[in-house]
Amino acid sequence: MTDTSMVPRKREGDPPASPPLVDEQLADELLGKPKAEGVELLGPDGLLSQVTKAVLERALAEEMTGHLGYEKHDPAGRGSGNSRNGSTPKTLLTDAGAVDLAVPRDRNGSFEPQIVRKGQTRLEGFNDRIIALYARGMTTRDIRAHLREMYQVEVSADLISRVTDGVLEELAEWQSRPLDAVFPVVFIDALMVKIRDGVVTNRAVYLAIGIDCEGHKQVLGLWIGPTTGESAKFWLSVLSDLKSRGVADVCIVCCDGLTGLPDAISVVWPQAIVQLCVVHLIRASLRYASRKYWVPLSRDLRPIYTAPDQAAAAVALENFAAAWEQRYPAIVKVWRAHWAEFTPFLAFPPEVRRVIYTTNLIESMNARLRKVTRNRGQFPSEQAALKVLYLAVRNLEDYRGPNTGIRSSGWKQALQAFTIYFDGRIPTP
Repeated sequence: MTDTSMVPRKREGDPPASPPLVDEQLADELLGKPKAEGVELLGPDGLLSQVTKAVLERALAEEMTGHLGYEKHDPAGRGSGNSRNGSTPKTLLTDAGAVDLAVPRDRNGSFEPQIVRKGQTRLEGFNDRIIALYARGMTTRDIRAHLREMYQVEVSADLISRVTDGVLEELAEWQSRPLDAVFPVVFIDALMVKIRDGVVTNRAVYLAIGIDCEGHKQVLGLWIGPTTGESAKFWLSVLSDLKSRGVADVCIVCCDGLTGLPDAISVVWPQAIVQLCVVHLIRASLRYASRKYWVPLSRDLRPIYTAPDQAAAAVALENFAAAWEQRYPAIVKVWRAHWAEFTPFLAFPPEVRRVIYTTNLIESMNARLRKVTRNRGQFPSEQAALKVLYLAVRNLEDYRGPNTGIRSSGWKQALQAFTIYFDGRIPTP
């Protein structure tokens, strides 16, 4: 039985659906003979490869007819000054596998086919398949094995490198694109990747995501630091780059507790409020505790970050210290050391709190990036790492919402609160 809830209903006024190019009768005819002769659907000699070959060669023959101005064997072609001159073999890589084509040629050598151009060895879409596999973190060796298994074609490592290098220009344009003048919230964080530069080292990838005045979440950029470990000094250059691309003001910057990072933020955006990520604090706290105490610790920490104001949060912290400081003094020390960066959160209205409560947004992006980098293990260069990371970001943005990104939940209420709290800094339409 068909689930009618999953079938889109035709609305009044919708244009009539166009008939399919391949109807059931034609499909049956195509499948009939291969079934009778035991021919596979896929593979180098499969039905799809043969159909692709037949269609392309027919299209090339029609292009030749259009170029010469007369049909094959037509007497009108006598004395025309040009004629058909056999064909040239070519192997074309397609989504159906490798297809051997006979490309027609003319005596004058002036025929320039458009369906399969001179020098073209891959059909449109095959490059996209390679890039999609690369974006999932597959190594060159993995991609070659996958294409060999799926399409029975041998693709060189050099070809894969040339195809994926095609995104470098797009990456450079994306990294230097102009940005909005004001972002109510910007989330920043870093993850580590292994890059082989003589020796394999852990290098920090700096990531920034902004929520614009329309509530859309955008990945603002990716940067790879020159040294191992995360550095406040390099964050200063990253934030300066964002400012040079047009970001004149940020109301709130959410980050982790890296030493020196608040100072770097205040240099670039003096009015910005630096908000420490609550989830980072909680995770840093649980790192010191045995797993069996995680639940009661999390329960007792909750009154601190859900307090209505700073005074109530201070009381909740003292209550927590009374209960846990003897067993886990390091946890209490973490909260007291980062109290100044945590407490701005408590002054905001509930609508703003919901937006900046956590950097889960950037951590979910980091999780996706870690997945593709984990598959690779290590990268031969910064450029190779940036290609994979950018493609992963692009795929996620295309899935969630092309160009603009996914919209924040409850943004209208949050925007009102931002406009009142940061009076004069949020642009009006």
